[in-house]
Amino acid sequence: MKSGDQVKWTTSQGETSGKVVKKQTARTKIKSHKVAASKDSPHDIVESEKSGKCAAHRPSESRLRKEK
Repeated sequence: MKSGDQVKWTTSQGETSGKVVKKQTARTKIKSHKVAASKDSPHDIVESEKSGKCAAHRPSESRLRKEK
């Protein structure tokens, strides 16, 4: 995935969509959640279209699907 890609993913509330904001390659926080990203283990930061909130997803375990 790359910045700007439109994606969908499943949450506990159902399916949602949004876009990839960036590839995170260093530790950071999103609200109170610690994101253990690194160059060897990057995370995709995605922004929800519905709520505008951001979340981090590991590409290796990601539920992200690129929209067609």
